[in-house]
Amino acid sequence: MAKVTGIGGVFFKSQDPAALREWYRSHMGLDVQSWGGAQFLFTRRDRPGVGYTVWTPFEATTKYFEPSDKPFMVNFRVDDLDAMLAQLRQEGAQVLDRREDAENGKFGYVMDPEGNLLELWEQARDDPYVPKE
Repeated sequence: MAKVTGIGGVFFKSQDPAALREWYRSHMGLDVQSWGGAQFLFTRRDRPGVGYTVWTPFEATTKYFEPSDKPFMVNFRVDDLDAMLAQLRQEGAQVLDRREDAENGKFGYVMDPEGNLLELWEQARDDPYVPKE
């Protein structure tokens, strides 16, 4: 059975993402990067290597969270994206016909029963976004 292994990221809409990023940088100490978010690194337990959780405010007008009308999206790390999507389809979940294969991994999308968009992420073994020692 495929499973969730952690939180990959928290993403939310903001009226002024630049100002909000600056507030979090100056008041909370977040190391906000030029791409607009922050990474929280950790040592992986499910396999050797470094993992990360991402925090990113999006523009309030973003369409990225559609078809959800919620102002946030949670990204879950999964151990096997293809198996997880197949499992969810078999169980009757609303799996979207939306998939992304990127250099840092594979992404799939599902709606939960309350209309929240969940982004599922299987991190690439050679993810280039992991800071190198």
